[in-house]
Amino acid sequence: MRLIDVVLPRRCGVCGRVGASLCDRCEPLLLPCGPPCCERCGAPGPWPVRRCAECSGRRLAFASARAAVVYESHARRFVASWKERGRRDLAVVAAGIVTATLARPAVDVLVFVPGDHDRQLRRGHAPAASLARELSVLWEIPVAVLLRRRPGVERQRDLPRSERRANAARAFAPCGSSPARVCLVDDVYTTGSTATACATALRKVGARRVEVACFARAVR
Repeated sequence: MRLIDVVLPRRCGVCGRVGASLCDRCEPLLLPCGPPCCERCGAPGPWPVRRCAECSGRRLAFASARAAVVYESHARRFVASWKERGRRDLAVVAAGIVTATLARPAVDVLVFVPGDHDRQLRRGHAPAASLARELSVLWEIPVAVLLRRRPGVERQRDLPRSERRANAARAFAPCGSSPARVCLVDDVYTTGSTATACATALRKVGARRVEVACFARAVR
């Protein structure tokens, strides 16, 4: 046992129970995000469809999006511990759940959604980047830094759904040429606006196909 585990014992990211980062009681409570699901955006549903009501009629820059779990109460507590309480150990747990649930993407690189600089300093880590690095090890796919976040753009979570698409569209810019096949990694898929904005930026610098992989997905 490490000294740090004695001084600061590890707790479950969902219930706070001392022991594992995700305890045996809470792990089964994380709801798998399909299948069946929408072939394009990954929204779970009663049967598989090519385009669901949520993404039909929208111009999505990514080829497909998939998430491991539904972003409901237990997943929300896990993500809150991970993102807001500096629980870096939960990135390892999240990556394990993702790789156990989603098929390994046939891509050249993993690219993470860049986080806000001030929030990253406050948290001490960037969840999407941490998840991408852990997935890189498990999937044996390299990580590339191909996106940057423009300063002065409002946080997506502070905006109503109707304003998120326009806000995300101006939030990201490419910072290097992209290989043809890319998997974009993020912690939570909410409306798809961030994924589309990042995929659009990647396509401008060479990406031909962008897939999206997330730990959790909000479901209407």
